[in-house]
Amino acid sequence: MARVVVMYKTPKDAAAFDKYYADIHTPLAKKIPGLRRLELSKGPVASPAGPSGLHLVATLHFDDMAAAQKGLTSPEGQAAAGDIGNFASGGADILMFETRDA
Repeated sequence: MARVVVMYKTPKDAAAFDKYYADIHTPLAKKIPGLRRLELSKGPVASPAGPSGLHLVATLHFDDMAAAQKGLTSPEGQAAAGDIGNFASGGADILMFETRDA
């Protein structure tokens, strides 16, 4: 399996972020080819030391890294990535990796 993790930093207007994310961005992301599952954090994103400076973490599940890369470079993936600037006023970090069972 492969994961794409998008860590959205605290936006200027959290309520506007949440509404846009639910109404506009999530439907765009769900159209990415090869996407098997979309997980979203619920409630505050904390670190062991306390607040993290993150507002939301999205985890996208794909069969493998090739499927993730193909999905993200597709027109639907590019539309979702291009949409981030429309609502993520705090910015976002994106990480990609393969997973394995421990």
